[in-house]
Amino acid sequence: MLTVFRPNGEGVERCSDINKGSWINLVAPTPEELDKIQKELGILPEFLRYPLDEEETSRIEREEGHFLIIIKIPDPRHEGDMVRYETIPLGIIVTGQIVITICLKETPVFDGLMESKWAKRLLEDHVRFVFNIFLRVANSYLRHLRLIDRLTNEYEAELHRAVRNKELIKLLNLEKSLVYFNTSLRANDVVMARLQGGRYLPVDEENEDILEDAQIENQQAIEMAKIFSDILSGMMNAYASVISNNLNIVMKFLTAVTIVLMLPTLVASIYGMNIALPFQGSPFAFALTMGLSFLLSGTVVFIFIKKRMF
Repeated sequence: MLTVFRPNGEGVERCSDINKGSWINLVAPTPEELDKIQKELGILPEFLRYPLDEEETSRIEREEGHFLIIIKIPDPRHEGDMVRYETIPLGIIVTGQIVITICLKETPVFDGLMESKWAKRLLEDHVRFVFNIFLRVANSYLRHLRLIDRLTNEYEAELHRAVRNKELIKLLNLEKSLVYFNTSLRANDVVMARLQGGRYLPVDEENEDILEDAQIENQQAIEMAKIFSDILSGMMNAYASVISNNLNIVMKFLTAVTIVLMLPTLVASIYGMNIALPFQGSPFAFALTMGLSFLLSGTVVFIFIKKRMF
């Protein structure tokens, strides 16, 4: 999908043609859309292709007066009642007159961007526009990290009464998500640090403040991801032991019940044999065998209770 925004006298409008000062947003673009951008703007085909590779890392490239900035953004994925996160590349191409963003999926990073009162000013200053994207991406990581923290608390409450692996798998998905986040956040931080010197984009004092805000938010996200990852790792180890212990308790209880029920069965089996047995001629034989069964079972139950087997 190809969307073009350009500033006008009142603010920002959506249009179909490409003009100076426009922002072109490509989401899962078709080959025809990529070919159109390449021909009309003279963008290198690899600059348009790199952000569409999920394995691309954050970096900056400069070629023929065009700048390509790739940063990684969160990509939530739902699998039934489980949530896991990965990261996908977001490409930003700056040509001097036009900014192009390319992503494999629709991203909430741009939600409300063109409806804000600063939209026209952002399109008129491409450096400010790029740095605001950095800030939005960092805030997006922080939002998802807070959600991960909330999910961790919910899964922890489930684990208190769990004897299955499902809850541990949920935590494992979150732990993998934090690994993706931590790696991508650190790579994004390197990109922002390289832009800070003004080697690739001209950075004035006001735009430098925006970039510093983005770096601060990104550093906070890095610290949160590390803390949550450490907590999750320790929690998974602890609860794996808890689940194993819960299972041992259940098995111990079932074994004790089996032994208690086995004794009456043993007595009944012996007195069910077709041979001469004590008391078989007595009118109280049934009461005696039942009493013996209950006595043996009661004795075993008493012993197990004393040994805290129940």
